Amino acid sequence: MCSQPTLKTIILNPMKKIFQYIRISLLWYGRQYKGRWYQRLAVVVSTFLCCFFIYLVAVAYNFCWLFGESPSMESLKNPVTNEPSYVYSADNDSIPIGKFFNENRSLVSYKEISPYVEYALLSTEDERFYKHHGIDFKAIFAAMKDMVHGNARGASTVTQQLVKNLYKMRTRHTDGVLCKVPGLKMLIIKTKEWITAVKIENMYTKEDILTLYLNTVDFGSNAFGIRTAAKTYFGKSCDPKDLNAEQAAVLVGLLKATTTYNPKVNPKRSKERRNVVLHNMLNHPELSAGLKPMTRKQCDSLCLLPIDLSRFSVEKAYGGKALYFREYIRQYVSDWCRENDYDMFSDGLKIYTTIDMRMQAYAEWAVQKGMKNIQQKFDNHWHGTAPWRDEHYQEVPNFIENIAKRTDYYKYLAKKYNDNQDSIWFYLNQPHTVKLFAYGKGGQKNGYVEKEISTLDSIRYMVSFMHTGMVVMEPQTSMVKVWVGDIDFEHWKYDKVTAMRQPGSTFKLFVYASAFENNDSITPDYRVTDSYVSLKMPDPANPGKTKLWQPHNADGICTYANMTLRSAFARSVNTIAVKMGLKTGIPNVINIAYKMGIHSKLDTVPSLSLGSCDVSLLELCNSYSTVMNTGKHRDPVVVTRILDRNGKEIYNYEKNGPKEEVAMKEKTAYYMQKLLWGGMREGGGTVSALWQYVRPVADETEFGGKTGTSNNHSDAWFVGTTKNLVGAVWVGGEYRCIHFRTGELGQGSRTALPIFGYFMNKVLQDPLYERYKGKYPENPYK
Repeated sequence: MCSQPTLKTIILNPMKKIFQYIRISLLWYGRQYKGRWYQRLAVVVSTFLCCFFIYLVAVAYNFCWLFGESPSMESLKNPVTNEPSYVYSADNDSIPIGKFFNENRSLVSYKEISPYVEYALLSTEDERFYKHHGIDFKAIFAAMKDMVHGNARGASTVTQQLVKNLYKMRTRHTDGVLCKVPGLKMLIIKTKEWITAVKIENMYTKEDILTLYLNTVDFGSNAFGIRTAAKTYFGKSCDPKDLNAEQAAVLVGLLKATTTYNPKVNPKRSKERRNVVLHNMLNHPELSAGLKPMTRKQCDSLCLLPIDLSRFSVEKAYGGKALYFREYIRQYVSDWCRENDYDMFSDGLKIYTTIDMRMQAYAEWAVQKGMKNIQQKFDNHWHGTAPWRDEHYQEVPNFIENIAKRTDYYKYLAKKYNDNQDSIWFYLNQPHTVKLFAYGKGGQKNGYVEKEISTLDSIRYMVSFMHTGMVVMEPQTSMVKVWVGDIDFEHWKYDKVTAMRQPGSTFKLFVYASAFENNDSITPDYRVTDSYVSLKMPDPANPGKTKLWQPHNADGICTYANMTLRSAFARSVNTIAVKMGLKTGIPNVINIAYKMGIHSKLDTVPSLSLGSCDVSLLELCNSYSTVMNTGKHRDPVVVTRILDRNGKEIYNYEKNGPKEEVAMKEKTAYYMQKLLWGGMREGGGTVSALWQYVRPVADETEFGGKTGTSNNHSDAWFVGTTKNLVGAVWVGGEYRCIHFRTGELGQGSRTALPIFGYFMNKVLQDPLYERYKGKYPENPYK
């Protein structure tokens, strides 16, 4: 029976024979050659050098796949570093509003780097940088000598360190067979580093190598590259060219160990290391990079200075502007990148979006103004009592305790005290300093307040806030111009623009659209009587049985008036909406809702006519935009184009983005526009309250819209429409059981509508947005 081949039989035995052959050859040369001892030594040395050269060639070309791949010539000519992807707004394509990164890095050119950085770096890391060709043999022999005396130190040149940073030799290029042999792996890795360093030295200038190195090296505190390091440690306004000798010494000192010598973590060690670098600069005046060499007096005075970190700031992945929108962009672009083999966190993409930051600022101002007023009313409404109530307005038992059980702190305590409930709840009730959200006073921005309260009390405080979402689109292009996901991203990252909630009467848009679309005899002047409706419905609580469903109007009263659909829509009469839903058929309502922009699951039940199924604010805004775009629908556009790191366009929304499709007849769209327009003009219209907010701009722009309020006033909505802008606003509690008790306070016209009004008044008074003014299109189907 034949034995299976092993690493020993395939590789080690032949290699052993090769080395034995070399040894015998050397001995034979020594015996055959009868010259003087130094001549025999020369033969031995030359033979060794010849063998070493053969070894280098074998490693470089991965002979018999023994050593693993080395960096290709293409990767050497076009080295790729991990670069963040930048996000740009529609109104400023030169200054990014944020970025996505694994390694926070911004590239610089050689001219943008302070000479002090080069002075400090070469004095400390590679004093013969301008004399060697990638490998400093003098430093290697000195390191070997020190190793013999027990003082190990590095001998890598800046070029070799660049190779480590760029090509990750120890992780990416160790797939060779011999790399699996203990002891050989490190030798092969170092050999590859030497070979690659020499290649780089022959392909680039010294200035290019320095620039590449300073753009790739890790300075700690999530700062990669000299530009990010300068801004992190010395302020956002600090550029690499502005770094002085002391600052450069601090940053270069970090390179030995980014945690050990981090000035924020270990200020004492960092100062000691900085002073070592300063003395290196003093001792190497020939490396002053065109600067006047440092004097002893200057060095001593700089060594006495404390490290100034007053402007220290680590850039967060969630820093910047329009944070909710950027998080949506992250998800949206990540999906596209996955399908197209890009990495948005390291490929240096430039992502151009539809958001308008000037309009976004108006929206954020409107949200703060509106929500601050709503919160004051909400707090006064409940007078300090618990606002979490069930459908019968009874306090939900154990509501706060159940939230607490989902926190990390509860899980930590449960593990620490072996799930002992007495100990857990004891500590959950202990006061401690907590940083909590608070609205800004006067016209100031929202901020934070520190309170000495328990974990349970902090939960009670935070869940008592009302929340909102706002999104604004151009109906003709479906481009999203404004995106406000909530009142504060730091504390509530759950985006209310994409959250699923009951739309209430705003869903009536689809009921009436379906009626017009499927019955040519129905027009806005079609009349229906406002009378009670009773339907037998399946009872979910008792399978196989039915229950009576009797929808009622907001005020609980039926007028028995024979009113037009235009009036019924404006006054949001529930009974007529239910009748029209039954007349046109709920499946037809669902069908047109999907065509207009709804993607959420809709149930085939009569209550759908009153918005019983959850949808998102984005879906609703997009659907109303379909009406204002004369019945043509396109999914929301948030990205217009994407460029790769070389400036090549790899995505364009016109080629790759959502396509426009006809969702309804043009006549249906005009009829629906007439209903929306009538919301402000019909007697008793729920949208008429908008006049008080937009009257200064109403002469040149016509408004329409629809309010909506779900059961128990848990969700309040308003979708406002103009010829060129459609905006949707939602207001409600984080949990559905937290809400106002009366429609007088909690309905959409009292909560969501004012926010839209504040926003539109600001936008349309801005001369830059003259293009958004305009009256409703002339209706040819009167």
